[in-house]
Amino acid sequence: MKIRIKSLVGLVTVVALVLAACGGGANDDTSTTGSGGDGGSSGSIVISGSSTVEPISARVGEAFDAANPGVATSVEGPGTGDGFARFCNNETDISDASRPIHDDEAAACEAAGVEYVELHVATDGLTVMTSPDNTAISCLAYSDLYALLGPESEGFANWSDANSLAEELGAPNAPYPDEPLVVYGPGEESGTYDTFVEFVIAGLSEERLGEGNDFTRADYNASPNDNSIVQGISENPSSLGWVGFAFFEENQDVLKAIEVDDGESGCVAPTTETIASFEYPLSRPLFIYVKTSDLGARPELSAFVDYYLSDEGLAAVSDAGYVQLPAADIEATRAAWDGAKG
Repeated sequence: MKIRIKSLVGLVTVVALVLAACGGGANDDTSTTGSGGDGGSSGSIVISGSSTVEPISARVGEAFDAANPGVATSVEGPGTGDGFARFCNNETDISDASRPIHDDEAAACEAAGVEYVELHVATDGLTVMTSPDNTAISCLAYSDLYALLGPESEGFANWSDANSLAEELGAPNAPYPDEPLVVYGPGEESGTYDTFVEFVIAGLSEERLGEGNDFTRADYNASPNDNSIVQGISENPSSLGWVGFAFFEENQDVLKAIEVDDGESGCVAPTTETIASFEYPLSRPLFIYVKTSDLGARPELSAFVDYYLSDEGLAAVSDAGYVQLPAADIEATRAAWDGAKG
């Protein structure tokens, strides 16, 4: 089965390889004879981080490079945590992030002299999914998800193995079918993993097990590649997993989104409308973090972010399958960027 890949990184990957062969990097000296998308910018821009945000930044990078042949933009998505590690080590110019920076990551940036601005660029709905063949499951509450995926579910090989725990938790959608529970999801380096734990797992795990147990079961198919997660879920009739909304939307002919109940909202399906309104319980903001430490000497970086936040650049959000910000939020992001430049 062919899974459609959202990340249009072919061109920027080739550019990155050429750049690496020529000794390019995030801190190389560069020059600019113009600004914006006028074809005059030159230099290199290195972007790493969230695989969720990667499809947006890749599209922006391709369009900007096409208008500015002197610019080489590389985009990769190893995960939000790995991206921040590189960013705070002065290896990248922009860090894509599907969660806000953690305190320890901010401290690492400060220690390395890396100054930055956080820019909210889109909204995503972390999507819980299964195969369309799984007709027994249509909605899961947070307590259901904890029973199936939390730290106390280690070793559950069938959905029905979670029935006793679910009954103890008062999970509303149990009992579950006596079918294999095959789980696919992002690894711990991913902001999507962090968000899932924060929203779904942490409250119950702290209440039941005490602090320091805010993690999922370890025995699942973890991958930094969202397309591998999609493929695994689609090919297993009784699968369960989670990934960003864009990867579901692009492959919804082979995937089934499970509605989510946070205990207050009832069962809500992820759609563009429910994510934009944050009615969907697993809605979350997406960010780029831009290094401002040497912005005055990096006109190509400034021009790139100007383009990213333009109407044309932000069109990449919906093109990649995510949800555009309301006008007021876009203006707040642009104001934050103007303040950082100023």
